Amino acid sequence: MKEEKYIETATAHFKELLKSQIARAQNIEHNSAVTDFAQKKQIKIGLCSGDGIGPIIINSAKKILTVLLKKELQENKIIFEEINGLTIENRIKQGASVPEDVLIQIKSCDVFLKGPTTTPDTQYYGKNIESANVTLRRELDLFANVRPIKIPSKNIDWVFFRENTEGEYALGSQGIDIDDILAMDFKVTTNSGTRRIARAAFEYAKQNGKKNVTIVTKANILKKTDGKFLDICSEIAKEYPEINTTHKYIDIMCANLIDKNTRDKFEVFVLPNLYGDIITDEAAQIQGGVGTAGSANIGSRYAMFEAIHGSAPQMIIDGLLEYVNSESILRASEMMLRHIGFTDYANTLDFALNECKIIVDGTKNGATTQEFTEEIINIINTKLM
Repeated sequence: MKEEKYIETATAHFKELLKSQIARAQNIEHNSAVTDFAQKKQIKIGLCSGDGIGPIIINSAKKILTVLLKKELQENKIIFEEINGLTIENRIKQGASVPEDVLIQIKSCDVFLKGPTTTPDTQYYGKNIESANVTLRRELDLFANVRPIKIPSKNIDWVFFRENTEGEYALGSQGIDIDDILAMDFKVTTNSGTRRIARAAFEYAKQNGKKNVTIVTKANILKKTDGKFLDICSEIAKEYPEINTTHKYIDIMCANLIDKNTRDKFEVFVLPNLYGDIITDEAAQIQGGVGTAGSANIGSRYAMFEAIHGSAPQMIIDGLLEYVNSESILRASEMMLRHIGFTDYANTLDFALNECKIIVDGTKNGATTQEFTEEIINIINTKLM
């Protein structure tokens, strides 16, 4: 029967997926060495433009980082590496989400700043290729997606720790399509993967004087995967008795973020991949839009810093390239500077972004990217004098 053939094919496919995920889970346990940037004589920062508005915002970031890191660049303690080839055109041509030569370039860097990348689909591009971000997170094992949101006037100071390599995204392009009957995708939660994201969140809270960590799941419905995530995070929480740990379901958590009576009570969040992707965009919108928020993707060896918004092809179509807001990638640059140990420079960049009165809103009524960039540089130079 046709149904039996479908089941046989699907079972064989699922068996291979299980093998790969078991191997990945075991590999996590054996790859925990962390880069100590204080001991490095030279740090290589990759600059990867991506596509769409990516080259515009990366150029803005490079100009500002060049001012901040002037001394280190002159002394060769910091070097920039231009990484090309992650454009939509090249990825479609090679049929790869991240071409091998580009991946080799990225792996030669200690950290890298990445512009947004368009994910090709069959409707518009003729090919359905996996997201470059998903590939990079998997290949570089960037398990922690860290996204801070701060609005002092509203007493909001949130940091989201989104698990970055599992959940629905781990096998997002490897589901099963059964003819005209049904389609199935898979969600993965490993003990080792959950343990390390939970510990990253609680360690951050401990080291930064935060008193509240909120675990976010849908464990009442997804009892195996989200249930495991909740159980393991709750176990890790016991090691931090000084921190108040609560649990929220993702739907009510989304509501709580816009509730002015409750949202300022939250500080640190730890949550699975898909929920983290969605809720951090909501949080960024509360802050002022996705163009205002940065994002860090951190692993034991590598780290990727990026804007949380996409490649904005409509801005190109509308002829608005010179009006792109680069604040998000600059917020990511601030996070990168902290990650590699340049806290004073990070504080200076944060100060400049907060002091800047120029508004770039993505329209011709606002300022240009160049005007915004030059004003940030002026504020930095004044502060560094």
